[in-house]
Amino acid sequence: MSIHREGRAKPRGLDLPLLPTLLTLSMATLLLPVLGTSKQDIPRLRLTYKDLLLSNSCIPFLGSSEGLDFQTLLLDEERGKLLLGAKDHVFLLSLVDLNKNFKKIHWPAAKERVELCKLAGKDANTECANFIRVLQPYNKTHVYVCGTGAFHPMCGYIDLGLYKEEVTFKLDTHTLESGRLKCPFDPQQAFASVMTDEYLYSGTASDFLGKDTAFTRSLGPTHDHHYIRTDISEHYWLSGAKFIGTFPIPDTYNPDDDKIYFFFRESSQEGSTSDKAILSRVGRVCKNDGGGQRSLINKWTTFLKARLTCSIPGRDGADTHFDELQDIYLLPTRDERNPVVYGVFTTSSSIFKGSAVCVYSMADIRAVFNGPYAHKESADHRWVQYEGRIPYPRPGTCPSRTYDPLIKSTRDFPDDVISFIRRHPVMYKAVYPASGGPTFKRINVDYRLTQIVVDHVVAEDGQYDVMFLGTDVGTVLKVVSISKEKWGVEEVVLEELQVFKHSSTILTMELSLKQQQLYIGSRDGLVQLSLHRCDTYGKACADCCLARDPYCAWDGNACSRYAPTSKRRARRQDVKYGDPVTQCWDVEDSISHETADEKVIFGIEFNSTFLECVPKSQQASIKWYIQRAGEEECELKPDERVVRTELGLLIRSLQRRDSGVYSCQAREHSFVHTVARLALSVLDGRQVDGGARAEREGGAAQGARLRYKDYLQILSSPGFSLDQYCERMWHREKRRQRPKAGAKWKHVQELKKKRNRRHPRAPGAAAT
Repeated sequence: MSIHREGRAKPRGLDLPLLPTLLTLSMATLLLPVLGTSKQDIPRLRLTYKDLLLSNSCIPFLGSSEGLDFQTLLLDEERGKLLLGAKDHVFLLSLVDLNKNFKKIHWPAAKERVELCKLAGKDANTECANFIRVLQPYNKTHVYVCGTGAFHPMCGYIDLGLYKEEVTFKLDTHTLESGRLKCPFDPQQAFASVMTDEYLYSGTASDFLGKDTAFTRSLGPTHDHHYIRTDISEHYWLSGAKFIGTFPIPDTYNPDDDKIYFFFRESSQEGSTSDKAILSRVGRVCKNDGGGQRSLINKWTTFLKARLTCSIPGRDGADTHFDELQDIYLLPTRDERNPVVYGVFTTSSSIFKGSAVCVYSMADIRAVFNGPYAHKESADHRWVQYEGRIPYPRPGTCPSRTYDPLIKSTRDFPDDVISFIRRHPVMYKAVYPASGGPTFKRINVDYRLTQIVVDHVVAEDGQYDVMFLGTDVGTVLKVVSISKEKWGVEEVVLEELQVFKHSSTILTMELSLKQQQLYIGSRDGLVQLSLHRCDTYGKACADCCLARDPYCAWDGNACSRYAPTSKRRARRQDVKYGDPVTQCWDVEDSISHETADEKVIFGIEFNSTFLECVPKSQQASIKWYIQRAGEEECELKPDERVVRTELGLLIRSLQRRDSGVYSCQAREHSFVHTVARLALSVLDGRQVDGGARAEREGGAAQGARLRYKDYLQILSSPGFSLDQYCERMWHREKRRQRPKAGAKWKHVQELKKKRNRRHPRAPGAAAT
């Protein structure tokens, strides 16, 4: 078997004999694509952690040590800084260079709290420490920070100093205060908070056991404002909620209508059944909610919630639901009242594993909150649509002098409004995705989506939303959403990037538009990832166009970052169709150059050989052609002896008629180009040197078994590479030859010793 890889010398002495039939079948089985998998669902490029480091597009934070649990980030674009919350530490990093002159604050939990935490049965390393969970900008000079404090949350202020002055970065230990209802007790608990107008809105558990969950408001400009929280006495409000995100969004041009929207998932029990389902929710409260006068005192009087649905419609009416919300991202638009809402969902099904991204409009969310309320007679009954009288003002409406001068605050609400919202906080209708179903989904893969950020990119042929999706195995998917005239929206997976050396769940992601960087945190570390790697696509215009990356365009010399304000007129880009023929004048030249690059390889009759062909794009479909001497080129059809794999062509038991020129052609978006041309010459097995051949065949049985084991071990690894196999065989051959060299060295040393005994050196003589 002969293995050829362009740009890499074949190790001398490596000659692979005929592989057993079982090995061949194993290779074919493992390397062929999964049946039913669409090329469009496969990432066009897969880049490993090593690839990203070599391209200098992924930079790890070197100050992070194992186990610091990096899950809280605060981006300060004005200062060009990134605040990083970790275990017992807060870091201040530069957005330009994470590892240059970073600062840190050591803020551990009190020793007595750590001991009490251990006595309560919590883990000393992963729970009994001060895990920073809140980093929110308080004002122009200070950041509000909270940590779990070994299950005794505490909060304080970090002084950053004035803008454009040297950063102070100091924790004020004299103003520390309780973090209850602001920060979770448990460092692993889902949690969300936002600071606006010096008020902190938080969704968290209010007790040590994490059973009572609440959405609260605290702090305030004068610090004398009472806590406002959800009602604990009504199980209709929240039931074991896991908070995901919270955002201030104005509803109208009247600031009295400004609301806080928060997203969460919770358990819900329908009817008399004991089974509880997980439902995803969107809730809202008015920013000017001050609680009730006689009822719901220090409780929200405008709290409402609705179900967020993300499902695939079924043929028989039964939908496939992705019911567990994992992350929310609000993509800003020109209208601050109407951001686009992106949500990442996973399924709780025991039948299949899957994740999906659903996109919602604020208009649809508001329409549900303005629709009918749900009603429930008791805990044993189901929710039905409320058909009774709705009091005035409509429950959930913010108090505003513009609409009713008599109602200046929520304390002026009539008693029937307060009573109604206490028993009817749920909206009857659900919020559905704007497109009717998931925008992007992954089903029965070995990972789940955990995080999302979205960038709105202006390209040469339009505007595109690019999604960056974090997973629970430490990879990031880069997906572009392309609108089509006839069939809606096409989602193309541009890249799958392994941003961490080892598998680690991505816990947080922040997008810096100024730096064009993505900052990604996990329990094991933090990395800075460039949004684009244009130079990795190739060195020809065709490669750049086929990439369909809105960030990149051909500038006449290279594939480089596309800037809408660029004065260059020669920019070539085709995100919508990825057709180089209409964009690139050098297509014919690049094709002729590739076809002229022919490699000669040799194989031995009755042995097997592997013709390697790996296109840059995993979405390309491959066809093999052969041109034998004196014959026309024709397509090579695979059979029992010729096996086509994802990495190339495996020919079992070579025959003399297999000699010829093999062309590997890749087709992508109707564009066809030759990836490799291999001239295979099959040598007559009888003409091979008999002595050398006999020596090889003497250990053929044992060698075949060893190589078979090597093949199975390498093929079972996620990152199979022919290079790995070749290097392993090369080093094994070197080790085998090493004893001979060692014996020769020992013989030389013995001769030196005899010479020294006959001719001892004089004292002080130099050694030779």
